[in-house]
Amino acid sequence: MEIREDQADGAIILVPVARVDSATAKAFEVRVLAAVNSGAGKIVIDFAELDYISSAGLRVVLVGAKMTRVPRKFALCGMKPHIREIFDVSGFARILTILPDRAAALSA
Repeated sequence: MEIREDQADGAIILVPVARVDSATAKAFEVRVLAAVNSGAGKIVIDFAELDYISSAGLRVVLVGAKMTRVPRKFALCGMKPHIREIFDVSGFARILTILPDRAAALSA
């Protein structure tokens, strides 16, 4: 699994590519938790290049969000419509910050 990492404005931005499923969720979790534990003021997961996420991937996102403590921020962005639908149906869209794109996530 490829996960690119960028930094901007005191934020760590993770960009998972292609799929986050049961085979790749552990690698994704390692990167998300490393970002959370880094002390960065904001963690952004940019899903613009993600084509599929399983329940294992959703669990990683939820764990990362729960571990991010105030005043730090945890935001998701760049979801394709079918990925956003998974977050909507699962109920995660009601409890997580989801923004349309990276610029919005960084300024939120």
